[in-house]
Amino acid sequence: MEKFGRSQSVKRVEDLRFLTGHGRYVEDIAPAGALHAFFLRSYAAHADISELDVADARALDGVALVLKAEDLETAGVKLSMKPSIIKNIDGTKAADPARPLLAKGRVRHVGEAIAVVIADTVETAKDAAEMIGLVLDDLDVHLDLATGGAEIHPEAPQNLSFTYGNGAEAETKAAIDAAAHVVTVDVPDNRVIAASMEPRGCFAEITDGRLHVAVNGQGVWGPKSDLAYHLCMDKTDIRVTNPDTGGGFGMKAMMYPETIVVAHAARLLGKPVRWMSERTEAMLTDNAGRDLTTTATLALDADYKITGYHLDSVCNLGAYNSGYAQFIQTDLFSKVLMGTYDVQAAYMRTIGVYTNTTPVDAYRGAGRPEAIFVLERVMDEAARQLGIDAWDLRRKNFIAPDQFPYTTATGVTYDVGEFANLLTRAGDEADVAGFTGRKATSAAQGKLRGHGLCYYIESILGAPTETARVDFAEDGALIFVGTQSNGQGHETVFAQFLADQTGIPADQVRVIQGDSDLIPTGGGTGGSRSVTVQNTATLATVEKITTAFAAFLSDIEGVPANEISFDDERFRIPGSNLTPTMLEVADMARDAGRDDLLSHTSTITLENRSFPNGAHVAEVEIDPETGVLVVTNYSVVDDFGNLINPMLVAGQVHGGVAQGIGQAVTERVVFDDYGQLLTASFMDYGMPRADDVPMIKFATQGTPSKYNPMGMKGCGEAGTVGALAAVTNAVVDALWDQGVRDATMPFTPHRIWTMLQKAKENSAAA
Repeated sequence: MEKFGRSQSVKRVEDLRFLTGHGRYVEDIAPAGALHAFFLRSYAAHADISELDVADARALDGVALVLKAEDLETAGVKLSMKPSIIKNIDGTKAADPARPLLAKGRVRHVGEAIAVVIADTVETAKDAAEMIGLVLDDLDVHLDLATGGAEIHPEAPQNLSFTYGNGAEAETKAAIDAAAHVVTVDVPDNRVIAASMEPRGCFAEITDGRLHVAVNGQGVWGPKSDLAYHLCMDKTDIRVTNPDTGGGFGMKAMMYPETIVVAHAARLLGKPVRWMSERTEAMLTDNAGRDLTTTATLALDADYKITGYHLDSVCNLGAYNSGYAQFIQTDLFSKVLMGTYDVQAAYMRTIGVYTNTTPVDAYRGAGRPEAIFVLERVMDEAARQLGIDAWDLRRKNFIAPDQFPYTTATGVTYDVGEFANLLTRAGDEADVAGFTGRKATSAAQGKLRGHGLCYYIESILGAPTETARVDFAEDGALIFVGTQSNGQGHETVFAQFLADQTGIPADQVRVIQGDSDLIPTGGGTGGSRSVTVQNTATLATVEKITTAFAAFLSDIEGVPANEISFDDERFRIPGSNLTPTMLEVADMARDAGRDDLLSHTSTITLENRSFPNGAHVAEVEIDPETGVLVVTNYSVVDDFGNLINPMLVAGQVHGGVAQGIGQAVTERVVFDDYGQLLTASFMDYGMPRADDVPMIKFATQGTPSKYNPMGMKGCGEAGTVGALAAVTNAVVDALWDQGVRDATMPFTPHRIWTMLQKAKENSAAA
C-alpha cells in the first residue's frame, strides 16, 4: 500500500490542473448567460455628490438594472458595512464612521463605488456607466499620516480613529530613564498593494429559492454571515462557495461592498449576476497594507542587556474602518511585540488616522512584519551605535531554552525555542565567515556590499477552532475542511496527512473545501493557521474513526474493542487473521448496513498559539554610481516544529521572501496631492520580478510546539516577516561607511543614489 510517512516532500497534486488550464476559478464557473456588473466609481478622493442621474443609463438597451445607495435602502438592504471597532486606551470606544456599500452623499477615496450597472455584457454595462450624470464637488483631502487636516468623518474629529496602548508604561519609562544606553530609531513602513494573481470577483444566483454566492475569498462563513446581515435574510437561505482562488494574502479575508451589491442584484432580478475586478480597479479598491511609521526606543544596561522597549506608532486606516484594520494594527502587533528577547518592561502606543486613500488592512503577515521589522531595525541600530556585533547582541538577549515557558512583557507565553542554536546554524548556512572576502571583492570592483540579519518570531493567529469531517465512499474517502486554499497546496497536504494517519492512499482521498452547505463551520484561511489547526481537527477525527471501527470489529470478532489496535495502516485483532485497512472496514460497515460508520466529524479548539521563528540573512551589493541594488544571497533557517510536507514549506517561505524583497526594494504606493493613485497599474507599481530575487537557501531546525498534538507551527507568512528587516539591515550595512544614516524602503536606484549624494554633501559641509 502507498504510504507517505511523515515529513515527506510530495509534489502538489493540484498543480496539474492549474498548469493545464483546468482550474475552476470564479470566472470559469459563472453561470452561462449571467448578467454582468460594472461599478461606477469616484474620480475624486473627497467630494460631495451634487448630481447622480441614472435615467439615461437605465434606458440603454441591454441594461437590466442600475442601483444607487438610495435604491439599496428602499429595498431594505442595510447600507452600512459592519465595522471593526476597538477600545481606546482610556476605555472609550474608537471612532465608528459608516462605510456605505455605495456612496451616499459623499465620496472619501478615489475608486469608491457610487452606482452599479447590471447589463447583458460588460461592454454594455461600461457604456451605460458613462451615461450616468455624475457631478462631484471637490473637498479638501487629508493624506498625511497624522491627525488634523480636512475632516473626513464627523464621527472622527481630527481624523483620529483610535489611540491604543499595550504593556507597562510606567515600568518602561523607568527602565529607559535608568538605562546605561538608549537608542531611538524612526522606522517608516511603506504602503504596498496586495496584487493577487487573480483579482477579486464573484457571482450570485438564485437556485431552488436560495441565494448562492460564489466568491474568490479566504473562506465562506464570514461572507455568509455578512450577506445575511446586509440582505436581512436567514442564513439557511444562503449558500456561499469559494472555488479555486488565485492568491489572497489576507486582502481577500474580509467582505467588500461589491459581493453584497451583486448578490442583491441577483436576488432582485431573479437572474445570475457576475462581477470581476480589473487590475486598476483592484489597486484602487482592495485593502492595501502597511503604511505606518514607528518611533522605537530601546534601553540597555551596561552589559547590553535590554531593559526596556517603547514604541510610538501611527498607522493609516484609509478612508474607513476596513475589515480588521484596527485590530491588526493593535492586538496582533502587540502579540509579537517582544520578539525573541528577554525583556521585562515594554509599552506600545499607537494611533490610527483616516486619510482619503483606499481602505487599509495588513495582508502579508497581519501585523507581524511590522512588529518584527521595527524591533530588528532598532536592534541593528543599537549594535551600530554601541559598537557591538549585531549577532552577539541578539545572542546576549535571547530567551534561553531553560526559561521556557516564557511569558513576555505583553502577556504572551512562548512554549519552546532554541534561538541561539538556530542563529548559529543560520550563520553557517549563510557563510557569514566568508562575507569579509566577498565584501573586499565587491570593493575592488567599485561596489558596496552589506549583509543584514533578522531574527523573527510570529504567532499562529486566526480562529483557534476548526472542524474536520471524513466520509467513506466506495472509491476512497472525502475530507471536508474548514480552511480555504488560495494557492498554498491544501489539497495535497490535507490528503497527505489523512493518508499518513489512516493508511488510505492519498490518491483515494478527495479534499472538499469552500462550500457552506457541505461544511457548516470553519475558520477560513489566514494567519498561518490552516495546517496546524485543520490537521489537529483531522487527527481528532481519525481517533473517532479508529474507536468506532474498533468497536464494530469487536462485535464481529468477539474481541474486546480495547484489545484491537490500529497501526496507521491496518487494524490488528488478537487471535484473528483479519487485518483490514480503514477502507476495508468501511466496506464491511457498508455491507452490514452501518451507514452511521461512514461519516465522522470532530471539532477542536487550540487553547494556545504556536510560535514559528527563524533567522533570515540577506546580502546585497550596490553600484554607487547608479544606485542599483542586487540582493545577491539570501539564507533562511526556520523553526516550524514538525513538518507535514517540507517541499510546500519551502515554497511558502520562498514566496514570502519574494514579497518581503518586493516591499524592501521595488514596491511603494504613491498618491498625488489630490488623492489620485499614481501607481495604479503594473506599468507604475514596482512588483518584484524574477531578477529581483536571488536563489533562496532554505533549511529548517525544528523545535516541536507543545501547544498542539502534532508539534506543528505555521509557515505561511514567515518569509515576509523576516525579509523586510534582513534586507533593510543589509542595505544599511552597505551604506554605513558612506555616511548614510537614513535608509528608507523601498531601495530603488534613485533613492539609493540620492541618499549617497546627500551623504557626500553632508560630509563636504562638515
